[in-house]
Amino acid sequence: MERKPAIATAHTAPGIGIEINKVLRNTYMLLGMTLLFSAVTAGVAMALQISHITGLVLSLVGFGLLFVVNKTADSSKGIVAIFAFTGVLGAALGPMLNHYLALANGSQLIMQALGGTALVFFALSAYVVTTRKDFSFMGGFLFVGLIVALVAGIALMFFHAPAAQMALSAGIVLLMSGMILFDTSRIIHGGETNYIRATVSLYLDIYNLFIHLLALLGMSDD
Repeated sequence: MERKPAIATAHTAPGIGIEINKVLRNTYMLLGMTLLFSAVTAGVAMALQISHITGLVLSLVGFGLLFVVNKTADSSKGIVAIFAFTGVLGAALGPMLNHYLALANGSQLIMQALGGTALVFFALSAYVVTTRKDFSFMGGFLFVGLIVALVAGIALMFFHAPAAQMALSAGIVLLMSGMILFDTSRIIHGGETNYIRATVSLYLDIYNLFIHLLALLGMSDD
């Protein structure tokens, strides 16, 4: 007897709607758990007061773990890999969060960024789930936007241009909002049938949205 795969995949006609809903449900459940785990590891990193260099190293380690997650996503090992990945990225936020908390209104800025991130994610996700609209047409535009943002981010590492940095953060906030629409739409329409990979995509959307919304609020406050 053929065994079913460990990770949910889309099936043919009669069961495809049920399967897609299962993938969506599992994705949101795993996303919630990984975000909570990231918050815990970020809190630990803040308490330990790790340096910005350590935070950068953790980000690079997280980037490496991303490949591990994608490679193991079709097995139970993918669950372990995704928690390792999100835990490391959560810890990498420690130095940045401590930096903002040192400001007079730092805690307020962080809460505003968290609230704004949650509002954007839930509003956009609810819109896609409710309307079932297909946003796959945005794929090419978003890919080009990400490449431009990456090149601009690297360039700004060598120049002190607050206005350009603010514009870049604003652009990434818009890009991540588009990515939430795109990635949720892919799940709804069966374009992504692996809930671990779907979780990684949405996690990175939320992660980058929070970082750049916080940076945008901080620069606006300055």
